[in-house]
Amino acid sequence: MNPSQDSARGLDQLEGYLLWAAEVEDARRQAGRFAEQLPWLTTAQREDVERVYTADRIEVSRVTLARICERAAELRGAYEHRYRQLRARCVAAAVVGVASGAGAVVLAFLVGE
Repeated sequence: MNPSQDSARGLDQLEGYLLWAAEVEDARRQAGRFAEQLPWLTTAQREDVERVYTADRIEVSRVTLARICERAAELRGAYEHRYRQLRARCVAAAVVGVASGAGAVVLAFLVGE
């Protein structure tokens, strides 16, 4: 791997880390808001509710992210396959076009003699 690829990979990892950290922080914030709606909870109960809510939300986010990654990989494979088909067709069309053009030039040359 060259240095620019290493840098791009490192930046992608950093971006992923920051996005996940934001997701975790958002889960904590929402857990706090949820617990605020239950004013009768003791401090310990509130902390338990927030901990469980946060863990649940993080697990849901993790499962959703995994599902999205799997689907993205499926789509990438399908698009790469389709791209290869289209590229082969374009190359074939170009070869036919060049051959036809060359044939027309040869025919014109032979007819002209």
